[in-house]
Amino acid sequence: MSTQKRNKNHYFTKVHEQAIIDYTATCDIKIRTTLYITYIGPAFSEMVDKIIYTYKFTSLPNIDVLKDECKIWLTTILDKYDANRGSKAFSYFSVITKNWFIHKVKRNAIDSKRELQYDNISKKIEANELSTKNVYYEKRAEKEFWDKLWNEINSWDSMTMKPNERKVYEAVKIVLSSSENIEIFNKKAIYLYIREITGLNTKQIVNNLNKMRERYKSFKKKWNNGKI
Repeated sequence: MSTQKRNKNHYFTKVHEQAIIDYTATCDIKIRTTLYITYIGPAFSEMVDKIIYTYKFTSLPNIDVLKDECKIWLTTILDKYDANRGSKAFSYFSVITKNWFIHKVKRNAIDSKRELQYDNISKKIEANELSTKNVYYEKRAEKEFWDKLWNEINSWDSMTMKPNERKVYEAVKIVLSSSENIEIFNKKAIYLYIREITGLNTKQIVNNLNKMRERYKSFKKKWNNGKI
């Protein structure tokens, strides 16, 4: 069993995990450069390549360019990793990498449909059917809701939580870290991501998510009643 696991993920071992921890723990440029060149960079490169082929992102146009962009981008967020939050570096950065490419898939789909959308808009203008509804206030309300929700979620950090509850809480914050991608997730995918980050089974995740749901319901009720 251990041999299979080692073969499956031989490029991102405990040595690479520790290299990332050591990287975030120092500001010494020389040490960081050595750690990145020797351990982190090669592990990131292999991880990105495997995720691209595993999740069929190869269909994206300019995939080689996107691949390099993603690897560069990962170096800019290395400092955001905190081992004290309970997630392994491999799980943390693999989830972020998948989300990055999912966003590119979504963006590519939008761009592919843009020309058709422009044609439809032109037809609506000609038929005098173009909606005059102002969406500014809707977008503003949506932004305010997310800002307030993030403040609420961050306030839970000071609460006393059991270890598993803390892991799920931190995992949820990771999944929600890019709000523009939330709509592309289905329920099953969210559970899989949280399970990958926390190492907990589905029952443990559900039990602890239920506690967060109760807090969210309280927040949503106050929001709907104009108390927030």
